[in-house]
Amino acid sequence: MSVLTAMRMLPSPDLAKAMSAEGLRLMFPLAALHAALWPFLWVVVWSLDLPFAVTSLPSHWHAQEMLVGSFGGALLGFLTSALPEWTDTRRISGRPLFLLAGLWALARILGLLALEKAWIIGLIFDQAWILFLLAYALRLSWTKKSTDLLGFILFVPAFAAAAAMLRIAMALELYDLSESAIRILGFALLGLLGLALARITVPVTNLILDPTEKTSPYRPHLGRIHLSAGLAMLVILAEAATLSDAVRGYLMIAAGATFLDRVAEGFVGREGLSFELGGLWLSSALAGTGLLVSGLSLIGLPLPWLGGLHLALMGGLGLGVLQVLSIAGLLHIGQPLRFSKTTRMAILLLVLSVLLRVLPEFAPSLSLPFGAYGLTSALFSLSFLLWAKAYIPLLWSPETVDQERC
Repeated sequence: MSVLTAMRMLPSPDLAKAMSAEGLRLMFPLAALHAALWPFLWVVVWSLDLPFAVTSLPSHWHAQEMLVGSFGGALLGFLTSALPEWTDTRRISGRPLFLLAGLWALARILGLLALEKAWIIGLIFDQAWILFLLAYALRLSWTKKSTDLLGFILFVPAFAAAAAMLRIAMALELYDLSESAIRILGFALLGLLGLALARITVPVTNLILDPTEKTSPYRPHLGRIHLSAGLAMLVILAEAATLSDAVRGYLMIAAGATFLDRVAEGFVGREGLSFELGGLWLSSALAGTGLLVSGLSLIGLPLPWLGGLHLALMGGLGLGVLQVLSIAGLLHIGQPLRFSKTTRMAILLLVLSVLLRVLPEFAPSLSLPFGAYGLTSALFSLSFLLWAKAYIPLLWSPETVDQERC
């Protein structure tokens, strides 16, 4: 390959500047494209197997790439943009941001190929960007002498430890340890979702109720701001301590109830039914319902544990991620908070994909077209692909740099 050809493959300086102006501009598109590619490949193309591996735990590779890969990429973009915004400090941009994205992307390539012998390399790459987020939050907290980021500082190490434990457990084919690591990863992300919703819902609701931003008609219920995140941490501690099914079940029920309590944040009139606000409380509703179902299953009720887990993670967490990508993606480029038809279709397809995924768990005799998972994975992938189609031209446009409304 000639030097000229190689240079043409690189982004132009203006494009590179726009892509790396802040974390969400680079990582949101990458996370969305990964979320669109991985489920479709794993279910439709590879038939729930991994063509490049001989592991006996292919479903655990799938969980890792969704939780650490797709959702972790969104977390990397969110925190590298939100933390400096909340602390009024300078954002990470340019080469350092490309380096973080490169670490994340290299781990995803190893995951795509399922290179088992390179598991420790993938572990190092993932731990590098996750622990950077922890160090970054600690530095900002110390610099600003603030405890406002304490919740994120507590959940990121849990996420990092579970990600490392999952890599090690898969390498040693320790099934039970691997399953536990997946659960902790999911609960950590749900806790982070609870913290994010606590900060996002209020300003978004006020912006929807009064687009002029002259008033703040909505006030949150202070008692529940961090309750869902706190209960999620208790579930993580119970899982890490290998407490009984009953204890973990009741804690999951309590955590589910706190997420369902957040649904009341949508009781603001007809505006609460808009896609912009409705997706936020529906994310809490799906997360809460899923935790309730799984918790009730653990204490002995005849309910599908796995169905509840998918409802909470694929549904509550997946929709929450899509909402954050869509809302922040508009506000950080100076656009009005009104979802396009493409974005609305993406949200509808994601919710439909979740319902189709959990339906066979509740009705095992039900037969779905294209198998139990074919249609749901295609719809889930299409939802994130539609988001990418709508937002990448905006986020990577040099014209939208320095037009933030947040």
